[in-house]
Amino acid sequence: MQNGNPDNPARRGRLTLALLAAFFLLPIGASWIIWWFDLAPGVAGNYGTLLQPRPAALPPLPALKGKWVLVQFDGGACNAACERKHYFMRQVRRAQGREMARVERLWLVTDAVRPAGALLAAIEGTTIDLRGAALAAAFPAESSPSEHIYLVDPLGNLMMRFPREPDPKRVIDDLKRLLKASGFG
Repeated sequence: MQNGNPDNPARRGRLTLALLAAFFLLPIGASWIIWWFDLAPGVAGNYGTLLQPRPAALPPLPALKGKWVLVQFDGGACNAACERKHYFMRQVRRAQGREMARVERLWLVTDAVRPAGALLAAIEGTTIDLRGAALAAAFPAESSPSEHIYLVDPLGNLMMRFPREPDPKRVIDDLKRLLKASGFG
């Protein structure tokens, strides 16, 4: 009855193999759990700069009511940097997949120049308001509100600011995390 003997070499070999596998696989499993649930201590979970929440004083437009809003300030002539921000905001919104309907884009025009028709066709779906210069003072910026893209929550509170040339993947991740945690908007 050699199989019942605890000193059986085959049984000891399997036990040793199981312990070695556990020794090497447990750290991988633990790191995956920390990554999946975003539990890393001391690591900021957001890319954008969190702002002290305050009413954003956005124009009372029905399309924006109860939505997360990506806001940009730029002149109506819309230079190359402005066009990149429009493209970026569109791509960030589309990357949200089925949650895309919860996110809107707003361009607050800061001067009296009317946007060109070709540009308006290219940014179809973006809400445009020509009163951007009056609203710019309510949006904190390092130098100018046109240097950033802002995020306003569904309650109308300004809450986050992204740099002018942000990392798209990290902004998408920030917005996905917010949409997942938020039960409204």
